[in-house]
Amino acid sequence: MRKLNLNKPLCFFDLETTGVNVSKDKIVEISILKVFPSGNQESYTWLVNPRIPIPAETTAIHGISDEDVADQPDFKTLAPRIVELLKDSDIAGFNSNRFDIPLLAEELLRAEQDLDLKKCRPVDVQVIFHKMEPRTLSAAYSFYCHKELENAHSAEADTRATYEILKAQIEKYEGLENDLKFLSDFSQHYKMADFAGFIGYDKDGDEIFNFGKYKNKKVKKVFQEDRGYFSWIQNADFPLYTKKVFTGIQLQQLSNS
Repeated sequence: MRKLNLNKPLCFFDLETTGVNVSKDKIVEISILKVFPSGNQESYTWLVNPRIPIPAETTAIHGISDEDVADQPDFKTLAPRIVELLKDSDIAGFNSNRFDIPLLAEELLRAEQDLDLKKCRPVDVQVIFHKMEPRTLSAAYSFYCHKELENAHSAEADTRATYEILKAQIEKYEGLENDLKFLSDFSQHYKMADFAGFIGYDKDGDEIFNFGKYKNKKVKKVFQEDRGYFSWIQNADFPLYTKKVFTGIQLQQLSNS
């Protein structure tokens, strides 16, 4: 199997969490497999104390309990090391565009780490898989790599499986270019201004709302006409990164007025 054609490192990562709410839930395990253009690899896995209880139904899925993380560092302690690994890299994962990247961005903001993940070109292996062969990670691993995925929902096992699947996808499909820009563009369903999908773009390239009473309306125009709406957003239960993007739009508008 040929190696990935990389111009800079590519970090495959996977999260295990307390739940699926990007605004409220926390990371309990993170695994990063950093693949260099030479093909060399570095692998890191940390258990993380989320400082909130892990629900029993979540523990039943990934097997990580409150007791397992009681003596582990919290995310803020680990964040500088994670930023150091990611800052010079592109990023890849399985269902990462919809969940792992938004939650990681949220945790980095909570930890007061200024790493703009928008500068890391994302590749979502699940999207490629679903466009080609709609199934699950275990089925993808079996289909592309002809192996059974042991320890599914272990962050390290899932991360390594995702890396192997991406290489196998490039090998299998002639139309799938071994190029990170192509893979990143191909593995995105829609282009979003934020990670959680609350802010999209219209045909003019302007940010628009993807929710609520102003859905499909230009953000700048709404903020001009309904000055209280920006304040409502900042006080509502939106992800921190989404609020950060809205703030940037608002500040740019104020500087141009």
